[in-house]
Amino acid sequence: MGERVVLGLSGGVDSAVAALLLTKQGFAVHCVYLDNGVGDPAPAQETAAALGLPFQTADIRKALDAKVCRPFYESYLRGETPSPCALCNPTVKFPALLSIADELGATFVATGHYARSQHGRLLRGRSANDQSYLLARLTTAQLARILFPLGGYEKSEVRALAASAGLGVAQKPDSMEICFIPDDNYAAWLDAYGPTPPPGDFVDGEGRVLGRHQGVHHYTLGQGRGLGVSGPHKYYVEAIRPDTDQVVLGDGGGLFTQTVRCRDVNWLTPVPLAAPTAVAARFRHSKNETAVTLFPQEDGTLLAEAAEETPVRAPTPGQLAVFYDGDAVVCSGWIM
Repeated sequence: MGERVVLGLSGGVDSAVAALLLTKQGFAVHCVYLDNGVGDPAPAQETAAALGLPFQTADIRKALDAKVCRPFYESYLRGETPSPCALCNPTVKFPALLSIADELGATFVATGHYARSQHGRLLRGRSANDQSYLLARLTTAQLARILFPLGGYEKSEVRALAASAGLGVAQKPDSMEICFIPDDNYAAWLDAYGPTPPPGDFVDGEGRVLGRHQGVHHYTLGQGRGLGVSGPHKYYVEAIRPDTDQVVLGDGGGLFTQTVRCRDVNWLTPVPLAAPTAVAARFRHSKNETAVTLFPQEDGTLLAEAAEETPVRAPTPGQLAVFYDGDAVVCSGWIM
């Protein structure tokens, strides 16, 4: 029997093919379904059975609530837009898998993420499906024990592998929702979780009232849809003021900036940067990148400065900024 690896098996096609590839590489795969109280473990159990692999569930509800759900809720009350998956990976998902690995005497854990790890460094996956952005809060110690079998594959190739192996999840649709909000209605989830801000005013940059809104937690910086306000031009959310329950609307011109400051920087380089460094930046979970120069600050924050001709649009407090040197993640930080 080969070296044991604990695999997070979700019930989707990605983790199923990760299990298949690890088995072919000679690993003794132990499958774990992380139970958040919302999903159904049956598809994951069926996949494990089809591959002849041991399977167990692990209850992560308490940790998820304390480390992801409550911070998610509190972030919206502050007028921010949080990144729950980026928060969950280093604080709940991978710690849970690593804990089970320790119990079983396994060196490695694995998931079906599209990324690569090498000697504690996090690297991009193939461009079409790269998920390194969502993993950029992992520590170097965690990354040293993580395998990403799908790092060199595109999604179409993964589905083909699943089909050729006769796995029932080969054509299962991808889930695009937040795992603990299965209907994708985050505002309703926030209202059910606890007290939320009351309705307030849409205002322009001079404070003139343009209309009424449902509560600041319904909106995010840069949003241009679903505002229900008409005027001389299309409106975008340019600021959120939770202290006065106001949402500031404008023509979008006020959303651009040359500088973005980040807190709680997670360095994934052997030595944190001490001098200005040119990198590529993602300021949200998308393929859009901006060339910036990083300036480490004495207070531990990080300043990212873009060129005048390529400003950053709507860097949103609470979202994650991830910085790359080629394929390697240099660091990440929460946008202030």
